[in-house]
Amino acid sequence: MRTFGLDYGTKTIGVAVSDGLGLTAQTVTTVRRASLKADLAELSRLVKEYEVTRFVLGLPLNMNGSEGPRAEASRKFADVLGQALGLPVELWDERLSTVAAQRTLLEADVSRAKRREVIDQLAAQFILQGWLDAHRAPVEEGYDPEDYDPEA
Repeated sequence: MRTFGLDYGTKTIGVAVSDGLGLTAQTVTTVRRASLKADLAELSRLVKEYEVTRFVLGLPLNMNGSEGPRAEASRKFADVLGQALGLPVELWDERLSTVAAQRTLLEADVSRAKRREVIDQLAAQFILQGWLDAHRAPVEEGYDPEDYDPEA
């Protein structure tokens, strides 16, 4: 089961995807928003290509946890997306995801032009990785990977 992470903005939608085991998130693309119909068509195409079964959509909360106009827009988009593509959509607190993505790109000395190209998909990766980490089953105490027998 693969999951898409989305960073929904006014001009773009950053897209990231989980690996098949749901352990890591990788960047996919940035969808340049045109119209709702075109945006949904492109996301539908990507869902088929990556065999995705759910979305995690960033919810842009204010630093005090309250919701503003962007959070309301994200909630509306989540409803439309879920109905249009027939997949579950979970909202995930995205506070500081873009800041973390920007910091990562600056530390990697990525040019300003390249940062603009990838910032939204990297923010989507941060959103999705946070969700994956929070939903990962805890490792049993006393578990030793050396004792793992795939045939058992």
